[in-house]
Amino acid sequence: MQLISTEQKNNVLNSMANILEENRSKILLANKKDLSLFDPSDRALYDRLIVDNHKIDEMIKSILDVKTQDDPVGKIISHIKLENGLIIENRTAPFGTIMIIYESRPDVTIEAAVLAFKANSKIILKGGKEASHSNEALVQCWHKALKANNLPKDCIELLKLNREETQQFLKNPPIKIDLVVPRGGEKLIDFVKENSKCAVLVSGRGNNFLYVHSNADWNKAIPIILNSKTQKISACNALDKILLDKNLPEFDTKLKELREILMSNGVEVALSKSLTSLVPSGNTFANETTWYEEFLAMKIVIGAVEDIHQAVSMINTYSGGHSSCIITENTDAASQFMNQVDSAAVYLNASTRFTDGGQMGVGAELAISTDKLHHRGPLGLAQLVTNKYYVFGNGQIRS
Repeated sequence: MQLISTEQKNNVLNSMANILEENRSKILLANKKDLSLFDPSDRALYDRLIVDNHKIDEMIKSILDVKTQDDPVGKIISHIKLENGLIIENRTAPFGTIMIIYESRPDVTIEAAVLAFKANSKIILKGGKEASHSNEALVQCWHKALKANNLPKDCIELLKLNREETQQFLKNPPIKIDLVVPRGGEKLIDFVKENSKCAVLVSGRGNNFLYVHSNADWNKAIPIILNSKTQKISACNALDKILLDKNLPEFDTKLKELREILMSNGVEVALSKSLTSLVPSGNTFANETTWYEEFLAMKIVIGAVEDIHQAVSMINTYSGGHSSCIITENTDAASQFMNQVDSAAVYLNASTRFTDGGQMGVGAELAISTDKLHHRGPLGLAQLVTNKYYVFGNGQIRS
């Protein structure tokens, strides 16, 4: 993809914001078609599929927010002059072609494309069949914006492939793809990792843990737990597991209180087998795989740990490496937990629901990366570039 000036990129984004406003009714109608064909019993995916006027407002805002951000391409990371006279600059550079595969969530069609475009990369969008009408309407808006600014529409491309066709595309892509981003559940991530022939940036899997330390403020813990679990169950930053320290004062009473509060808020609570004697009517789970599971539902597991060391060990063993939280008033314990837990975001006394580009000051995000290469956490505009070395010489040769 050719290098596009910052001015022209921003002109396209201005056009796109206006075109979305002008096409509200068309986008809403397309989304209604998708919703009418979808089974609402799958609450998490159904919630992600909905587009309303508020969601369109958010799409427009994300576009205008990206417009105001600095162009991430061509920034000098380092500049050195060697003794032999060579000048070496390390500069940010476009990825090239990025493919994103995602389930439901038509807003990804906006956020992924606006970020990739401003970062001067071609984007190939492969949305799920459940959002096909919505995605088609949104990509048509993108193509209008590109055409209005004399740019080819293949800068932003929508693939309409079934599972088998997607598998073949990943194994034998007809064009060079530099990065594939699966944004969805564990099955989608495994599918992409198994079939892709290029770099894969893993994102989306949560299974987030919250540890209530022995020195926790219980009055802080309850609202944080409720917000993390119930505020939006379809989000990858929602809470799935709670670990209570056995040295927590009035442990039995607090366990029962927490269970009752969660259940009264519509959350199905499962207890680890070690706790069933304290709450005999509590649900149990049969095997260890539950600890690995991301629920995306009104369900949570409560377990008990001997100390902070066991809590860290369990989180690093079972979690998705997304977001983890400690509730404590002990600064040493907080530091130990936050340094040792292997997650993209670690929290002290705050809801895990803040692991989000907009909430963390990054702005629109392509994904929440749980990889350690190339970037970890919200993948915003500034992170959606690679680098290139520019070496300036005047006849130097190596002896």
